[in-house]
Amino acid sequence: MKFSTLKRHFKEGARNTWRNGWMTIASVGAVTTTLILVGVFLVLMLNLNHIASELEEDVQIKALVELTAEQSDLDQIEENINDISGIESINFVTKEEELDNLVDSMGEQGQAWGLYEQENPLNDAFIVKASDPLETERIAAEIEEFDFIYRVNYGQEYVDTLFKFNEYARNIGLVLIGALVFTAIFLISNTIKITILARKKEIGIMKLVGATNNFIRWPFFVEGMLLGVLGSLLPIAVIIVGYYFLTQNVTILQQFDFVKILDFYPFALQISLIIVGIGASIGVWGSLMSVRKFLKV
Repeated sequence: MKFSTLKRHFKEGARNTWRNGWMTIASVGAVTTTLILVGVFLVLMLNLNHIASELEEDVQIKALVELTAEQSDLDQIEENINDISGIESINFVTKEEELDNLVDSMGEQGQAWGLYEQENPLNDAFIVKASDPLETERIAAEIEEFDFIYRVNYGQEYVDTLFKFNEYARNIGLVLIGALVFTAIFLISNTIKITILARKKEIGIMKLVGATNNFIRWPFFVEGMLLGVLGSLLPIAVIIVGYYFLTQNVTILQQFDFVKILDFYPFALQISLIIVGIGASIGVWGSLMSVRKFLKV
């Protein structure tokens, strides 16, 4: 397509957007409302995914070794763990280090545990991390079968609940976003349909003088894209301002180390591009639906 032809299509599409007046305002308003909801759900879903990923990355398997195990037994256990597929890292922690960590974690109350330095009741342990957190249960089950393994712990109840919650949250978020996007496509599609019907005679004349189908369709595609882009501007502003306020003023997030939302930058730029892209795609797709169904060329 020649540049001059493309330029003409964009001019015609922009002119149609201006000509439609209140219909354009109504469509942009509907798309704006929809994209605000889509943007809010996106922000929530992306941050939930980020928090969930951070929590999943912290999931570790702690394999306690029996007190009777000798050094040769420890070497054999480590070798067996290395043979398991999907292992990212293995760290051996002596029972002395375990006791020190326990004392440090309990502060002043932990000093009482110092009395057990001579007769340490804790176990040596292997700290194992899976490459894929979802493989944690399988790897833990394999380690538990090894000789001289006293117990394997990875927070089974909490980890299983976490994985299920993440899956449900992602699926529900995608369904809601899909429903909102479909609504916006329907609204823009109806606007373009009315425009096509109002210009039916003009389109017929264009066909008579030899205009191709694509030549007639392109301005409507541009119009739909402009409606989508215009409808995305206010949602971007609302979401960026709201997210900046959230990151700067909500102190509750600072009270929990595990709640780490995405940094304002580059997340603000990323969410802005996503919303513009969704808006433009909604507009073009809505236009495409109307043209295919109602434009008889």
